[in-house]
Amino acid sequence: MARLAVAAVLLAAVALAAGCGGSDDDDDDGGTSATTQWADDLCSATSTWKTSLQESVDTLREGNVSSDALQGVVDDMKSATSTFVDDLQGLGRPDTESGQQAQDALEQLSDQLDDGVSSIEDAFDDVSGVSGLLTAVSTVSTTLSSMGSDLTSTFDEIRQLDPGGELEDAFDQAGDCG
Repeated sequence: MARLAVAAVLLAAVALAAGCGGSDDDDDDGGTSATTQWADDLCSATSTWKTSLQESVDTLREGNVSSDALQGVVDDMKSATSTFVDDLQGLGRPDTESGQQAQDALEQLSDQLDDGVSSIEDAFDDVSGVSGLLTAVSTVSTTLSSMGSDLTSTFDEIRQLDPGGELEDAFDQAGDCG
């Protein structure tokens, strides 16, 4: 039964990693605009976060599904998400007409991800027994799914913010957003 719960976390993490923009493609950024660089930095941070989550999931796939292993994976996910939130907050505002709206959307996403990390952390505080572990895993699975939806929604919102299409163009031109 604990293996089924771990499988639920794996599926949620994989869905989260698959649901957000970005790729691992490198691009020569010589001559890119500041807005394109901003979009590239955003996609790069997202890609790094996705990779970290995937590595955490892969740890469980190796067969170690003990409570300690699951707690380690949760700790890794929390750390990766905290780093991602720091990266988002460090991006600042893109130099476009709707740059402040884009920054506001990322600040809201940061708050949502911080809330998700807190929910994940709270879910594993004082877990005892299989029933407690299953409840915690269910909470983590739901939280990861919600975080993935928040990320996807924010990317969609930012891409469509400005009437001149600067942000949309920047994402299209950014190497890590492919």
